[in-house]
Amino acid sequence: MPVQLFEGKDHAAAYLQYRVAPHELISRIMSFMEKGKSNRFNFAVDVGCGSGQGTVLLAPYFTKVVGTDISQAQLEMAQTNSKPPNVSYRQSPAEELPFANSEVDLVTAMTAAHWFDRQKFLVEADRVLKPGGCLALLSYTMNMGLEYEDKSEALNDICKEFYAALLPFRDPYLGTDSGKIYSDMFESCSYPDKEWNESFHVKKTLPLDSYIGMVQTFSSFQKLLKKDPEEARRLSDDIRTKLLSAMKVSSPETEVTVVIKYFYWLARKP
Repeated sequence: MPVQLFEGKDHAAAYLQYRVAPHELISRIMSFMEKGKSNRFNFAVDVGCGSGQGTVLLAPYFTKVVGTDISQAQLEMAQTNSKPPNVSYRQSPAEELPFANSEVDLVTAMTAAHWFDRQKFLVEADRVLKPGGCLALLSYTMNMGLEYEDKSEALNDICKEFYAALLPFRDPYLGTDSGKIYSDMFESCSYPDKEWNESFHVKKTLPLDSYIGMVQTFSSFQKLLKKDPEEARRLSDDIRTKLLSAMKVSSPETEVTVVIKYFYWLARKP
């Protein structure tokens, strides 16, 4: 049975839960804020919020949370999802946030900041943040690993084939490693109280087909799909077959552990 290719926002939504900040990272953001010995937990803004999967994770910690995104379609999806009463959404570019000067306690962007005009966004975040407010940017590498019994090494060699095949379709704007974008932004941030975290591993257990589906949501796969649907299907089917063979199983619903490597940085406005 061939792998189902990614088609439309409904299929994508099934994988979005793995593409936002996990609870562990939200906890690290809050711990960093608490180190400032302030109770500035009134207003948080999640920039580039997409469908709001990460935005709602901030709700327990703040009186008010607003997710912003330039895409009306994404915000419409966010509005249809369940959300706490203190969460709302507004349409705006990341570089022109619809908030007053020194109004916000936390500005965050979860797997979105690499698409912003980086310098303009940093200036805008500084404008809306209160003194003592925090900026938190995070994302993850595309090179997800797999664990399954004693076959993890073989599986990861196959995964590397998958990623290598997609590399020519990666947006040149992102370069070969989006982590460098974030480290450059970190260096550009003038706040003296800041920290960079290179590697934070999160493990998720899910069916093998869902792992394939996650990779199919990558923009590089989508470009291949648009250019050559048959090649995209062939690549997915080939990788799937190789993984099943290495695992010595036949069902694509067999669960594997996906290892996602996040990186993030936190900074406090003086």
